[in-house]
Amino acid sequence: MRRFILSFLLSLGATVSAAEQPNILWITAEDMSPVLGCYDDQFAVSPNIDWLAKESVRYTRAFASAPVCSPSRSCLITGCYPPSLSTQQMRSGFAIPKSMRGFPEHLRARGYYTSNNVKTDYNTGNYADIIRHSWSESSATAHWRKRPDKKQPFFSIFNLMTSHQSRSMVWPYERFKKDVQSRLSLSEIHDPTKVPLPPYYPDTPLIRRELARFYDCVTAMDKEVGAILQQLEDDGLVDNTIVFFYSDHGNGMPRHKRALLDSGMHVPLLIRFPKKWQHLAPGKPGTTTTRLVSFVDYAPTMLSLTGIPIPEAMQGAPFLGPKAAAPRRYVYGHRDRVDEVRDLARSVRDSRYLYIRNYMPHLGYNQPTAWPDSGEIRHDFYRLAKRETMSAAQWHFAAPTRPVEELYDCEVDPLNLSNLAKSGKHRDILKRLRAEHLRHIAATADLGFLPESEAWELFTKQTGWKLGQAGRVPLAGIHQAAAQVGVASERVFLKNLDSDNPTIRYWGAIGLAVSPKISGLAKRKLRRKISDPSAAARIEIANVLATHGDIQNALPALIEATQHENLIVVTHASRVIELLGKKAKSAKYAMQEALKRADKIRPPNTPATIVLPGDKDLAMFVSFSCRAFLNRLDE
Repeated sequence: MRRFILSFLLSLGATVSAAEQPNILWITAEDMSPVLGCYDDQFAVSPNIDWLAKESVRYTRAFASAPVCSPSRSCLITGCYPPSLSTQQMRSGFAIPKSMRGFPEHLRARGYYTSNNVKTDYNTGNYADIIRHSWSESSATAHWRKRPDKKQPFFSIFNLMTSHQSRSMVWPYERFKKDVQSRLSLSEIHDPTKVPLPPYYPDTPLIRRELARFYDCVTAMDKEVGAILQQLEDDGLVDNTIVFFYSDHGNGMPRHKRALLDSGMHVPLLIRFPKKWQHLAPGKPGTTTTRLVSFVDYAPTMLSLTGIPIPEAMQGAPFLGPKAAAPRRYVYGHRDRVDEVRDLARSVRDSRYLYIRNYMPHLGYNQPTAWPDSGEIRHDFYRLAKRETMSAAQWHFAAPTRPVEELYDCEVDPLNLSNLAKSGKHRDILKRLRAEHLRHIAATADLGFLPESEAWELFTKQTGWKLGQAGRVPLAGIHQAAAQVGVASERVFLKNLDSDNPTIRYWGAIGLAVSPKISGLAKRKLRRKISDPSAAARIEIANVLATHGDIQNALPALIEATQHENLIVVTHASRVIELLGKKAKSAKYAMQEALKRADKIRPPNTPATIVLPGDKDLAMFVSFSCRAFLNRLDE
């Protein structure tokens, strides 16, 4: 009984203490770069957000941790880098430590009412625990107005889907007009003939129409922001509420979402501090700050603002409040598998320069991808993708491969059009950022270099976070093997194929796949290695053989992998077969069977935007590759 009374008194004390704290409101837009009037976009119609900016501190160097939503949300809710948590792949099912239940849990413990409207998508097998512990309510109707005591402080999030890729480019145009554009007056609808076309876009009527459509989505979203701010004013809460407005990554248009370029990572961030809490602000209303901030910093910043101790495990640094750290020198980005599209790239950004290391440079920026390809705009890029007719800026995105390294001076080249990686004048900058990238992936125990199927075997008893942070995953050798891709000799990759570590063998195969040519000796060794005990290495060895002309010896291994019990393996194999296209036509029956299996697990009429646990999302990715391959055979 005494323990119960003590617990009750502590919780009462927490509530009383929290009553002296500010309310905090997050308004999060989906898929939106800083295409707003307050960020000097002259074509944007965003009066409500522009008005908010006049009362806020405007951040000009705020960056997402990933150019897609699920990993970014994992980062925001935990204050940790997704590659350290093994949550870097899109729609990940890997577990994180049970103690990581979301930073809003700490606010609740101090008496805050926490509400989330509506998206969660935390990209981990622990998502249900995070939702349960973080939120007083998480639903489509969650609102600060539902707190039982109107004097209780709140932390509320509103996630606005109106600017999401689904609306801006995937939905049929008629649905967009009915559900989004119909909310706008004629003067608010953007004229496709006047839309400012970036140099990396071909000038076609369809591309102009879709880019104008994106601006329409932003304007419709701006109205929603205005409505939420009006509710805050109607409730008399403006004077005690700190308001954040930001987006979850760059906009959903081609060359933005999914890319580590600034177009995919740079986000707007406005923070309004009422007079009562102005002492917490980094500047006066209407001012601008160039401080670098990253999504990994948001969770510790919320705790710093509210006087709550910051858990030691959080990797971010608070940029506001009494615990504010010194300004960052660098922010970091990661790109991994998104849906069925495999990739691995990392970035480092300082206040001026952006460095990108593409670890799978044989895979281009504009890889085919089923869900975005259900819209129209990307097909104009596919149709026009010819080196001889595209400009250099357009070909950079549309080309089938990428540079191993990219370096951009974002001050003079904000669109990242001129790659300086081979510039002698910038050699020292390249070396500095490359070294910082290597330091960061080692210091944070970046698990993204493990193939997913290998990670599932390693993390059966303990989470990737615990194993990685304890140094119990041999990452140094793995990182080194990956760093050899695109730069080392064939001899190095053949040596890696003999490693006892399956992940090093996997990267050895990828290194050979990237090579424009391989020797007869390499082909003979690959044929001997085609039965590698690691499914990931086996698939990549088969991919090398197929890429370099030996489809006959490659396909049996790939076909066998489509029947694997682990759908991660099936996803991997199906994607490789899909990209081989008609060269792999004898895999037709295997892909038909894999599709039947996938559709049974996740019915094909399930919307792609609905997140489902376990194999159900992976089944969708298998079906994406299988359908794309089978449709191509019928062309």
